[in-house]
Amino acid sequence: PQHVWRINLDTPEEAHQNLSFGAADRWWEQTDLTKLILASNKLRCLSEDVKLLPALTVLDVHDNQLTSLPSALGQLENLQKLDVRQSIPAELLQLTHLRSLLLQHNELSHLPDGFGQLVSLEELDLSNNHLTDVPTSFALLVNLVRLNLACNQLKNLPADLSAMKSLRQLDCTKNYLETVPSKLATMASLEQLYLRKNKLRSLPDFPSCKLLKELHAGENQIEILNAENLKHLNSLSVLELRDNKIKSVPEEITLLQKLERLDLANNDISRLPYALGNLPQLKFLALEGNPLRTIRRDLLQKGTQELLKYLRSKIQDDVTTPGEEPPVTAMTLPSESKINMHAITSLKLLDYSEKQAAVIPEELFDAVRSHPVATLNFSKNQLKEIPPRIVELKDSVCDVNLGFNRLSSLSLELCTLPKLTHLDIRNNFLTSLPEETAALTRLQIINLSFNRFKVFPSVLYHIPALETILLSNNQVGSIDPLQLKKMEKLGTLDLQNNDLLQVPPELGNCENLRTLLLEGNPFRTPRAAVLAKGTAAVLEYLRSRIPT
Repeated sequence: PQHVWRINLDTPEEAHQNLSFGAADRWWEQTDLTKLILASNKLRCLSEDVKLLPALTVLDVHDNQLTSLPSALGQLENLQKLDVRQSIPAELLQLTHLRSLLLQHNELSHLPDGFGQLVSLEELDLSNNHLTDVPTSFALLVNLVRLNLACNQLKNLPADLSAMKSLRQLDCTKNYLETVPSKLATMASLEQLYLRKNKLRSLPDFPSCKLLKELHAGENQIEILNAENLKHLNSLSVLELRDNKIKSVPEEITLLQKLERLDLANNDISRLPYALGNLPQLKFLALEGNPLRTIRRDLLQKGTQELLKYLRSKIQDDVTTPGEEPPVTAMTLPSESKINMHAITSLKLLDYSEKQAAVIPEELFDAVRSHPVATLNFSKNQLKEIPPRIVELKDSVCDVNLGFNRLSSLSLELCTLPKLTHLDIRNNFLTSLPEETAALTRLQIINLSFNRFKVFPSVLYHIPALETILLSNNQVGSIDPLQLKKMEKLGTLDLQNNDLLQVPPELGNCENLRTLLLEGNPFRTPRAAVLAKGTAAVLEYLRSRIPT
């Protein structure tokens, strides 16, 4: 219906009749339409008037009778999720804010080369198509978290996929893959990898996949399972290798201390390492359909716990081959040392994040010695104060992350780091910044989101190098536009979800601002429709309100 396209523009009927408006009836304060679900209808075309809905973040038109999409789609700059499930129009590649793109169950046989332009994509579903290859521009999708390529006709994967540093889930089920590029195994964020129903003869080694939790490689032609395939997978909880041609299981499988499910059904395994019985988390072990000589069939039918108990009972009888380390020793090795010297010396990174620690161990600073550290990450702990020894890094550190802690104030030591360019202290309990922060003359980016600031920290006005100030989700009530105008390098100012009751018109004179985010504040003007048009339009609107 035409009035759907015009829903942002037309005044509602009730506005003409009702002259005293309650809070719920103030139509001029209504937000512009952000989600439009048109799925499962019989639409044959979409109107170019879709451009009248510039605030759309979600558009779902799957399961219709569309043969094409309007070129105006390329003007929806705020679109984050698009579900079309049909051919890809060139205009789609202009949607650089798109986060979710679902194109499954189409007849797609190839993808346009410009796919890498969709740099904000976090989820991409291309399953159940006829794809025979993947464009190399995929490597540019560095924010992608989930990629589904299942049920296509892929014979190989480009090694460039390893550039997807954020990828956590990769599904390549039911293709024609014969190998997996070894570079793929360097994807440090990967948590779930699905390779079932392909033509793989071996598994790659996984030297960097420290976070990999699930590896599904059943229904392939894998013959050999090597120690190298397994020994780095410290986080693995599911290993599914059923319906292959595996002949033996290496002793190193006992290094997978977090393994909960192990499926080896329907292989050619004749003997198991008894130390398998010592895996502390193992809850499910499938072995049926193997020519096991040492385990009676009736035992296999008694379930996992009985099977593990039997394997443990045989460990004592199992004579270790001379010169070979017994599996018990292998199991008692720590999975990784407390201090990552490689990160300090090669990456110049001092990382002690996600430990829920109340204090940072002294030996961490001791280990740094004379090595120059450029990046410090102590995020996601329980720190109530900044470690005083941070001052020892003052000659080299330029990036500090203390986000997600319990800090209520910043220490003066932090203010003595002259090379600091990037400071992340989001999600703490800060209400103010010390005046000494002004000494951080090279600071370019500061993230203060999700703290407890009630006033804009005035010391920031005196750091001329600042390019980005992120102050969303606080309780800031006002800003000083004249001071902000003096900050000539400031390009991004995020004040979303604060307590701003008004936006001073003089803010419009801050013409260096490329990104100004004000949504979620209680001010009346600018209205949501103006905010949705973007920073340039907001600044122009504010300038027009300056009293002459």
